[in-house]
Order: sequence, then C-alpha cells, then structure tokens
Amino acid sequence: MRIVFNNGGLQRLGEAAHELGFKRTLIVSDRGIVSAGFASRAANLLNAEGITAIIFSDFESNPDSRMIEAGRVFAASHDIDSIVALGGGSSLDTAKGINFVLTNGGSMRDYRGFGKAAKPMLPGIGIPTTAGTGSEAQSYALISDADTHAKMACGDPKAMFQVVILDPELTVTQPRTVTATAGFDAISHAVESFVTTKCNATSDALAHEAWNLLNENYERVLSNPADVAARGAMLLGAHKAGAAIENSMLGATHACANPLTAHYGTTHAVAIAVMLPHVVRWNSEVAGNRYGALYSGDLAARVDQLATVASLPRRLRDIGVPRDDLPALAAGAVKEWTGAFNPRPLDAAAALYLYEQAY
Repeated sequence: MRIVFNNGGLQRLGEAAHELGFKRTLIVSDRGIVSAGFASRAANLLNAEGITAIIFSDFESNPDSRMIEAGRVFAASHDIDSIVALGGGSSLDTAKGINFVLTNGGSMRDYRGFGKAAKPMLPGIGIPTTAGTGSEAQSYALISDADTHAKMACGDPKAMFQVVILDPELTVTQPRTVTATAGFDAISHAVESFVTTKCNATSDALAHEAWNLLNENYERVLSNPADVAARGAMLLGAHKAGAAIENSMLGATHACANPLTAHYGTTHAVAIAVMLPHVVRWNSEVAGNRYGALYSGDLAARVDQLATVASLPRRLRDIGVPRDDLPALAAGAVKEWTGAFNPRPLDAAAALYLYEQAY
C-alpha cells in the first residue's frame, strides 16, 4: 500500500489511477459526499487522465448485503476494472464489499471471516473523508446481514487498497457530529487494538502513535473545525489505528456495541462511546499495565472525558435501551467475533455486567 498524505492530496488521484492502469473506474461515495461535490471532483480528475468514471451512491451509513448486491449489479453493468472509494467508513466498506462479490461471486455471507476470496480482486484507491474507521488501512469490509442485521467482518488481503490518499482538507467542512463520532471511533480503535490477545510489536507501535495523535487533537478539531493541522493529525491517527486493527483486532467494546446498532439502529460510534470507559475499567484488572503504557493517567476517565467534551451520550438509558433488554444484548455480544480477542474473557455474565455498568 502506498500512502499519499498532504493537504490537497485528492489532486493526486488521476496520477495514481493512471499509474495503476485504471480504465473504467467505479467511484463509491455516499450521497453526502456526492452532494458536497467531492465525487464529481474525483471523476473530473480521473477523466483528465482518460479514465472513465462512474459514480455509485445507492447505500446507507450502515451498508448491508442487499446494498452490496445492488452495487455489484450496477458495477457489472458498467464493466469496471477498478474502484475508488471516496467517503467515510460506509463508502470504504461498501467499495470493498462490492469488490468481493463482483470478482468472486456469491453474497457477502460467503466472505465472513478471512481469506475466502479465491479469485483476484480489482485494484482500488481509498480516500477517507472522515478521521474515523481507518477502513482504508484494512483488508476487512464490515457489512451488515440484511436479514439478521448482524455485522459481518469480511476480510482478505486482496481487498486492500493499492493507494490511500489522506487529504485533511476533505475533512474540514464535515458537521461537528461527524467529527465527534468518527473521531471517537478512531480513539476506540487505538485503545482496543493495544491490548488484544493478538497485539504485537507492530500493532503496539501503530496504536501508540494513533492514540497520541488522536488524544492530542480530538478536542482541538471539535473547538476549531478549521484547524487543518489538527485535522491532518486526526486523519493520520485514524489511519494508524485502522492499521493497528489489521495487525491486532478489537475487543469487548466493539462486541458490546454491535448488538446496540443491530437492535436499535444506534450509531456505531455512539454505542462505542457509551461502552468504552466501562470496558477499559473492567479490563484494567488484567490489562492495567498495558493501558498505563498507552496513557500515564486514568485511561477510563480520559476516554469518558473525551466523549463528554464531544457531547456524546454517556449511558445506555440515554439512547433508549430498555433495562429488560440487557440479558438479550449480552447473549448477542458474546457471539461477536471481536470479543474473542479481548484481554479478559468475555462471556454472557461479563457482557451483562458491562451493560449494567453502562446503564
């Protein structure tokens, strides 16, 4: 993967696509990015290099398997040979999801897990417009099952983007709520990937660098959205946190957050913000020294403070979760793949305890 990181980096898109041999490219961008004019800018840059560009935006913020199939049908009808993902995590994941089923057939369910794409996949360029998921650094697409609403992590090395463009200027005009939620999601990635049972020297370095960048700049971008330097630090921090996940995975926070999204439509990062401080506090019994290596103070208190500054909900009751639902949520949480990598074993009783603490 080659990374282009600079203000105005989007201007390098045509050059990068030309070097990769793109001829007919699908631009996958959510409707907000299309409305903001970013997708047409990307198309014009590709056109200037003699590359035909077709825009697909028929998907939502929580992409599911039906949306991916719609994208496959659309892409197949235009005989594309390459993909550009331009947008937040939903655009990046949707692009990778379309790539799976377009090149290898079947449905997204067939690729749940890792390494299940037997055939080559199309080359791609990832351009995040939010400092959030870090999906551009990962081989995984996170796609919901349209029938069960369960989130499916579908990964394969062939799904990685060949080039990633990190352009801080693309993130400046986003609403404060997007800055807040995307940024906190990135923060959780740095925190969780640093202590999983799969963590290693590579993920440690990436997660530590990501935490420092995110912790030092999150409040800055919230208070001064036009601070391009802080925006750049957040974008780079989110990318490094995404790369840390690729090398380490996640833990109980994401395992407990996903059922909240599946059952109530809770925004992913909102669910993460509610759960993260409680998981850190609970994990500290076995991972306290690791957390101390990441942050010299009370990490649970710090992430809670950051969420408060961002005006994110702090309790499950605040997001409309009935207390009687907690046992069912706990049963769902232990089925989530990421829970298996938590430093402290996550069973139904532990998940219920975490939900009760967050209530």
